[in-house]
Amino acid sequence: MSVYNVILSGGVGSRLWPLSRKSHPKQYLPLFDGKSLFELTIERNLCVADKLMIIGNKENDHLSQEALDKFDIEYTKIVEAVPRNTAAAIAFAALALDENDILIVTPSDHLIEDKDAYKEAMQKAIELAENDYIVTFGVQPTRPETGYGYIEHKGDKVLSFREKPNHITAQDFIEQGNFLWNSGMFCFKAKVLLKELKKFEKVIYETSKTAWKASVNGELDEALSLQIPSNSIDYAVMERSKKIKVVPAGFIWNDLGSFESLYDYFQLNGHDIDRNGNMVIGTDVYTSFVGLQNCIFVNTPTANLILQKEYSQEVKNIYTHLEKNNSSLI
Repeated sequence: MSVYNVILSGGVGSRLWPLSRKSHPKQYLPLFDGKSLFELTIERNLCVADKLMIIGNKENDHLSQEALDKFDIEYTKIVEAVPRNTAAAIAFAALALDENDILIVTPSDHLIEDKDAYKEAMQKAIELAENDYIVTFGVQPTRPETGYGYIEHKGDKVLSFREKPNHITAQDFIEQGNFLWNSGMFCFKAKVLLKELKKFEKVIYETSKTAWKASVNGELDEALSLQIPSNSIDYAVMERSKKIKVVPAGFIWNDLGSFESLYDYFQLNGHDIDRNGNMVIGTDVYTSFVGLQNCIFVNTPTANLILQKEYSQEVKNIYTHLEKNNSSLI
């Protein structure tokens, strides 16, 4: 039995446009003392996993490879021809390994601090996974966040999964005190996950298995991949299985999925803001805000973004609009 860190690296990060784009998603941006979130993910899991597996898509594969070349470690890669969401991606990883191998599945675009607490949470999860549970990690909320899903729990027992709430509902979750942010990280044995996927989403299981069997050196066939229904692992398995446990995590976690979360992180780490809470990202050119509060100015060579911090979740709408119009700006 081996413990694999399986890193999902196929995301686009549309809520961080124009910093994050299809051609260079947020997980590869060297925003953290010259390192990317992808590199930090590899580093923090070296102490909890025996082996490394990267799952990405053909558009991002060269960026993953550039980062991997900085490390003197062995790894395997699965390259998706087309994205089919996390249920298929995780199925590919489980199908590629021995049935008793344990997978620690982590997104490539999360920022996690406090390595000791992280290692402790992972060790608890591995113990549960050895006993045939599928483990998710819940993070203690620090604010009524509307951009995350929530897990209602009692100890390590999951009572319910909740979708991204509105602000009032999120505030209610915080006040109740037994809700955790859903981190999107998982731990399980390969065979346990596959058994549950087959039970609840047989078509995803069968088509993923067919596509994996036909793969060559970890690269998947496009035609076979397109036959796989697109669904998240949350909907396909986590919200339906009776084998789920949650590890309430003590580490500091941020998915940096919006400019509001990026603003908060930068502010904590000494990034300049003016007296009205305005921040500039991406340029050293002198920029002044007049009559504005809590705004963010994002500068890139081909596009600028100006937003009220509290409207960060709506940046995705800009990305969607540009995508529909086949804009080169994404």
